[in-house]
Amino acid sequence: MEASPQAARKDQRARLFRIYNYYRIVISLLLVALLLLETDLVGTRLHNEWLFQATALTYLAMNIVTGMLLLAGYALRPWHITVSILADILMIHLLAFFSGGISSGIVNLGIISVAAGNILVPGRVGIFYAALATLASLVTAALLLLQGLSGVDDIVRAGVMGLIYFAAAFLLQNITRRLASSEQLASERARSIEELEQLNHQIIQRMHTGILVAEPNGALRMANAASGELLLGERTAAPRLTTLPQALKQRLDQWLEQPGERTPPFQARNDTPSVQANFMRLDSPLEHLVLIFLEDTGKIVQQAQQLKLASLGRLTAGIAHEIRNPLGAISHAAQLLGESDTADDGDRRMAGIIQRHSERVNAIIENVLELSRRRSTSVRLMDLGEWLAGVVNDYVETVQEPVLIDLKLSGVPGSARFDPSQLQQALTNLIDNGLRYSRQRTGRLQLTVRTGVTEDGQRAYIDVQDYGPGLDETQQASLFEPFHTTEQEGTGLGLYLARELCEANQARLFLLESGETGCCFRITFAHPGRRALDFSASGANLTGNEP
Repeated sequence: MEASPQAARKDQRARLFRIYNYYRIVISLLLVALLLLETDLVGTRLHNEWLFQATALTYLAMNIVTGMLLLAGYALRPWHITVSILADILMIHLLAFFSGGISSGIVNLGIISVAAGNILVPGRVGIFYAALATLASLVTAALLLLQGLSGVDDIVRAGVMGLIYFAAAFLLQNITRRLASSEQLASERARSIEELEQLNHQIIQRMHTGILVAEPNGALRMANAASGELLLGERTAAPRLTTLPQALKQRLDQWLEQPGERTPPFQARNDTPSVQANFMRLDSPLEHLVLIFLEDTGKIVQQAQQLKLASLGRLTAGIAHEIRNPLGAISHAAQLLGESDTADDGDRRMAGIIQRHSERVNAIIENVLELSRRRSTSVRLMDLGEWLAGVVNDYVETVQEPVLIDLKLSGVPGSARFDPSQLQQALTNLIDNGLRYSRQRTGRLQLTVRTGVTEDGQRAYIDVQDYGPGLDETQQASLFEPFHTTEQEGTGLGLYLARELCEANQARLFLLESGETGCCFRITFAHPGRRALDFSASGANLTGNEP
């Protein structure tokens, strides 16, 4: 936290007074040294040597005590400076009185005292210093004249010294006012620059576009919070980034070799979105640094998929009625054929195939219509552990077969902001998939559901771990694409719909890990203090009318 302008001026005044006191000590030491050497003072003889010695030693002691107090950290107040300047004027004229009067060179030291007073305490009191010094000079000259120790010309010299005092006071008052005005202007401009810098910093930190400044070797100079979210999966004011991730460093090297080429998107980690990096050089004198912009390509892909689903939804809405009527007739005919007494085993097997595929076609139509009728989210802040326990219990009670779901709740309380019905639908799809694949490998309906908090301690997550055969790299690449399925009876819309519902609540669904012992899908929620936006508004009722 920076000091206020008043505190800065106070510190500056204390430093100047400390320097002025060093000067006073040096002058008083010189005066005492001249006495010890028994040297004439500016060509004059002392007419009262004892009083001169006492005054010089008193002046030296006073300055040394003041210096020791300053070194000890004694708080300086304005009246301390005023008393010191007045004491200087008095001591200098007493020394001048005991050493020959105005004609001695000692009285010239009063000019420095008046000047110092006007610098340290600007204002009307500075004129008072000049008036007091002038009065002291006139009194000194008058007293010596009455004692017969000086002539009338000393009165004239005292008047001239008075003019010099006032001239020094007025000159330094003007200079001090100008300096104060310049200092105030500089302080205001510095404050404006600081406010502008803070404003720019806050704008950059709150941008959704990741911004990084890096050296060609990959060392980072600056990174905003969005870059941490895109590269590390955590949005913090100062991301834990010191060097570029390997994937981003490779694209930087590629851009440095071919600046005109656009680098391909990349994903820094499994739990981070796909990112498109754009590079540019900074202007002089920072041309050796590279400015990097990171854009979340998931939003662009989502918009493209919404357009695709909008077209598909309009097409489905137009033909759903025409398809369902003959589809229902086909399914009913297949059912009657299978129940016919004249049908043999081959006919019944063929009728079962027709009926299963009719149900699959009907499920595809229902899923596409569900996507095209996406309603707006109704987001609430909820305790994740309590909500998840209720969802799992309801699911187990509705399944006719024995199901083993191992629910592991984190000891750290987690809260998330989401639409309960949409997240329950997404979680149900994940549980259905997990149980189906677990049965393929183990013969039992079992999986593990756990909760936790990300490494930054700000976002909660849900893991759904199955015990199936896992997925190879080819299957993982197209895992969330619509209509992609590895089963003959699947529609290929379950995982896609689950991810769409998660993104509508600013959550992210991704495959955390896959191996021979099964797959683990993770739903990572946004920070509970972050207001959820309605991503589904543009996709609500894409058909334009209900079928």
